[in-house]
Amino acid sequence: MMNTSTLSFKYELEKQNPRTNDGGTTRGASVKDFPASIGIAGVSMRLQPGSMRELHWHANAAEWAYVISGTVRTTIIHPDGKSYTDNFEPGDVWYFPKGYGHSIQATGTEECHFILIFDNGNFSEDHTFSVTDFVSSVPPEIAAQNLGLTLEEVAALPQKEVYFAAGIVPDELSFNATARPEESDIELTNLHRYPLHSQQPRIIPGGGLQRLVTSKEFPISKTMAGSILELQPGALREMHWHPNADEWQYFISGQAEMSVFLAEGTIVTEQFNAGDVGYVPMGAGHYIKNTGDTVCKVLIGFNSGTYESIDLSEWLAGNPKDVVITNFGLKEGEIEKFPSKKVFIQPEK
Repeated sequence: MMNTSTLSFKYELEKQNPRTNDGGTTRGASVKDFPASIGIAGVSMRLQPGSMRELHWHANAAEWAYVISGTVRTTIIHPDGKSYTDNFEPGDVWYFPKGYGHSIQATGTEECHFILIFDNGNFSEDHTFSVTDFVSSVPPEIAAQNLGLTLEEVAALPQKEVYFAAGIVPDELSFNATARPEESDIELTNLHRYPLHSQQPRIIPGGGLQRLVTSKEFPISKTMAGSILELQPGALREMHWHPNADEWQYFISGQAEMSVFLAEGTIVTEQFNAGDVGYVPMGAGHYIKNTGDTVCKVLIGFNSGTYESIDLSEWLAGNPKDVVITNFGLKEGEIEKFPSKKVFIQPEK
């Protein structure tokens, strides 16, 4: 059981010292760094053009990602031997099942920044299985036999984990580019890619908007769902909870306040700025309010492929009026001030 009396549901991710080399930078937040985040971990990664997060796999977590800026190419292999290569732009999402080998390489002419979310709080980017680490750890004779190389050639390979590898920027003319399909074959959504920013958002006039992707829209993402929430100044993502998933937040822009209700009169209130991470345990009541004078944009990840939310307004409106009157001890006429339908985002009054 977590000690809720001293627990913080905020972690200043972008203020942490990064791991960096060969054009790549990463900052992670596992349960070790962020004790409240027991069910989900996250990483903020930046790659310079051509820099690659080397071929690797995660044994204990699936990976869900959102591209904030720049462009990037991924590769992945499935257990049936099929490989897939996809290109991503800002607003795109990818999902890699647990244990599937993959790589990530920045393309284009500018830095690529993306957020990785993992469905296990004990995930650590520092303890991922990397291909160079694997090859350099086995006896040289085994590596030579497996790869068809001489011992001299094996000795020239990296002798430790590379992690980030600096390379050329791939393009349609490079030997390692994916063949461009015929125009009629181009699909907006691929097996591992979902263009979240292209989705028609749910708009609350004066309040904000939400884009949401679950396993329904993105079938391979069986263990995770995610959303982009934008709140106008003063707007409130109303009091609610998620009965089936923990919630992990990365504040992309703006300022916000969030309170997490843990029952028995215990509530923890935090103030967030861009680059901060927030966390809400499954079933815990919470809200998010934009406390700044610009739009607050939040990336939210859930460790379930199905999105479920119980919003306070919808719950109260779904009860007979006398139930709510009795529960709150309301005076005559006060029940008429309560929401009569789901609010979701409440604009500032």
